[in-house]
Amino acid sequence: MGMMVEGKWVDDDAKYRIDARGAFVRPDSRFRSVVTRDGSSGFRAEPGRYHLFVAHNCPWAHRALIARALKRLEDVVSLTSADLPRRQSWTYSVGLDDMKPTDGAFQLHQLYAAAAPDYTGRVTVPTLWDRQRRTIVNNESSEIIRMLDTEFAQWADNGIDLYPEPLRPQIDEINAYVYQHVNNGVYRCGFARSQQAYEEAFARVFEALDTLEARLSKQRYLVGNTFTEADLRLYPTLVRFDAVYHYLFKCNLRRLEDYPNLSNYVRDLYSRPAFRDTTDIDRIKRGYYANQAVNPAGIVPLGPVLDFSRAHDRDRFPRE
Repeated sequence: MGMMVEGKWVDDDAKYRIDARGAFVRPDSRFRSVVTRDGSSGFRAEPGRYHLFVAHNCPWAHRALIARALKRLEDVVSLTSADLPRRQSWTYSVGLDDMKPTDGAFQLHQLYAAAAPDYTGRVTVPTLWDRQRRTIVNNESSEIIRMLDTEFAQWADNGIDLYPEPLRPQIDEINAYVYQHVNNGVYRCGFARSQQAYEEAFARVFEALDTLEARLSKQRYLVGNTFTEADLRLYPTLVRFDAVYHYLFKCNLRRLEDYPNLSNYVRDLYSRPAFRDTTDIDRIKRGYYANQAVNPAGIVPLGPVLDFSRAHDRDRFPRE
């Protein structure tokens, strides 16, 4: 995967992300500043000031893409999506402002070096860049979606509240569970370097999917019948499950299609334009299969056949 060490790109980062047991460990994001409405954080919410670097195949970036679309902030927060095969970090055919492509490519680690010349850490998407101060604000997806939800209210569609105050304890609880066992769990399967680490992660993924399947048999969304950021955070993993994680990451006990409630839930979310328009399965497959060490030949499978636009049964629950 690679990372930066003291401002320089290194291809082999195994000692930073694989523990002594062979288990994958995801390092914490390093840039954790926030944009605020009043600018008290040093980063004032303003149209045209902030830019998101994303990759459409990445589930963490997908969260930000959905939140930006839900809040109708496309004309407020600009966007560049990785459109070239990864050379080192995420790679783009265009740069931003005075940061130009070199040999036809702009690599995201160039942005990190501009923000912190001695940076040591992973180069991840989404990355939120401040064009005015020429620095990275944040590269933690969960925090970026909160900023998009609340801090750009002057220009946003405020008909959707992703983090309603009365439900926050429940949202936080299910977010933590989903992150540990599902969002990051599939990566702990796919990047495990020992049989024991893989089997432990595998068991947790499918125990969690069984738990979520039972939960969604009683309610429309993860927190009752109210759509929240918890649903936005689970969807990118589930929509990739059968096309990527089932095969490439060896999460092959069951498919998403084998879970009636989970698969209908995904189709319910997909019916919303912000979800549907940011989901490109062909792009997702190319991004994973062509760029992962676990698939050295880079062959992208033609299947499976997936149709998220099929009818769902979630209307049996009310929307609150």
